[in-house]
Amino acid sequence: MTALQTETARAICPQCGVRDHAAALDHAAVERAAESLAALGDPTRLGIVTLLASHDRLCVCDIAAAFPVGQPTVSHHLRVLREAGLVDVIRHGQWAYYGLRRDALKGVVSGLVALL
Repeated sequence: MTALQTETARAICPQCGVRDHAAALDHAAVERAAESLAALGDPTRLGIVTLLASHDRLCVCDIAAAFPVGQPTVSHHLRVLREAGLVDVIRHGQWAYYGLRRDALKGVVSGLVALL
């Protein structure tokens, strides 16, 4: 690398004011956002989130009844949403009741809005 290239590489970016874009990026936050957005990127999962948004909690059997797929498929989608931190579950005996983690969903949305 020439001296000019080295100096250019260390120059402050005129658009954002940082020297090192890689260091300025919160890679962990990007990974978390990508996981949440990937979870929301499936039509069934987005439908589940939409359904849960109008309820406090729903039994998995009621969620499954709203979609033209089997209960094991709905359970898989709920697991993906739970692992992404977008829903939580409360178990009562053999029944599982899912609820939307509104704070997590608001965090995803506000992160996207902050990009604008």
